[in-house]
Amino acid sequence: MISGAGLSRQGHDSGLSSRMHPHLRLTVNGRPRQLEVAPDSTLLSVLRDQLHLTGAKPGCERGECGACTVLVTGLDGGFDPIYSCLALAHAHDGDSITTIEGLASGSAAHPVQTAFIEQDAVQCGFCTPGQVLAAVALLSRDRDPSDDDIIHAMSGNLCRCGTYPKIVRAIHSAAEAMRGSNGD
Repeated sequence: MISGAGLSRQGHDSGLSSRMHPHLRLTVNGRPRQLEVAPDSTLLSVLRDQLHLTGAKPGCERGECGACTVLVTGLDGGFDPIYSCLALAHAHDGDSITTIEGLASGSAAHPVQTAFIEQDAVQCGFCTPGQVLAAVALLSRDRDPSDDDIIHAMSGNLCRCGTYPKIVRAIHSAAEAMRGSNGD
């Protein structure tokens, strides 16, 4: 007997064939999705390769740079930033995921995106999607963060161009804009 996917050398089903493409249910950027995904697929690979959402970047692929940051909606309705390169896709079955592509509301940029542009907190742009999403997560939990709060929250997102002071200014600017739009 020829050995193949899911068959042992003795010809018995090892269970691999039935596990090769289990269904995964996600809501991505507000859109419910059901996908067939290998059990070892990362959330990053599913987003980029199957859903063609390329804002999350494969940087270090070790959870050290933050270029792959996406948001998972927490039980409290706030956003939790995660490194999608480390997250197995099936660990997020049923979750609501927001990527940079889903952050804007129609044609209107999110206040954090606007602030990053206005404060010139973008240089090469590679880290920007992860930086913006980490900032959105921070502001979903703290509407008026201090410099120290911002530095701590952003410490998992590296910027090789060194725009950190502008990123801090952009987050303060976005926080102010978001407080103003809520009547604070």
